[in-house]
Amino acid sequence: MDRSNFAIDVPDSLLARAQSGELRAFEQIYRLFERPVYTLALRLLNDADAAREILHDAMLKLFQRLDQFRGDAPFWGWLRQIALNEALMRLRKDRRIEFDAQVDEVETDAPPPWVHADGLVLEQALGRLPALTRSVLWLYHVEGYSHPEIADALGKSVSFSKSQVARGTARLRGFLDGTPESKPCLIANPQPS
Repeated sequence: MDRSNFAIDVPDSLLARAQSGELRAFEQIYRLFERPVYTLALRLLNDADAAREILHDAMLKLFQRLDQFRGDAPFWGWLRQIALNEALMRLRKDRRIEFDAQVDEVETDAPPPWVHADGLVLEQALGRLPALTRSVLWLYHVEGYSHPEIADALGKSVSFSKSQVARGTARLRGFLDGTPESKPCLIANPQPS
């Protein structure tokens, strides 16, 4: 199942040309994935400038490692992992993440809070969440990562991922309903897109 906007088929001939060093072919690949990489970084970092930096860093890393791609998995999945790793390293470096080891697993059958939300209101509400919580929500609900995959990417436990999804969903629902939790949410330079 293709789980994200990264699921773009790259013709083998274009990939082969890029792997042989043809800059025009690499530019075509860059243009195909420019928006998905930027969007992923923006959702995880909530900072347009940082997202542009991640886009450039991820594409530079792709260019440097393109000859290492063997085709064992879809090319888009390989690139998505490069972009995700770059964004997560940035989150760790910026130390904007609240690593909270508490586990508050709350299971609910209620639809996600964004199902009926206005786009701008949703962007603003997401911007109020801590960077790590927003990242886990994005990876889980939009990119389709499982809790074990998120835990592995963050170097945390599966329970931590579940906790972040449960608490983040509850906080987001509160922001959208106009009844946010009383705890303040601290992130650097929140900018709705």
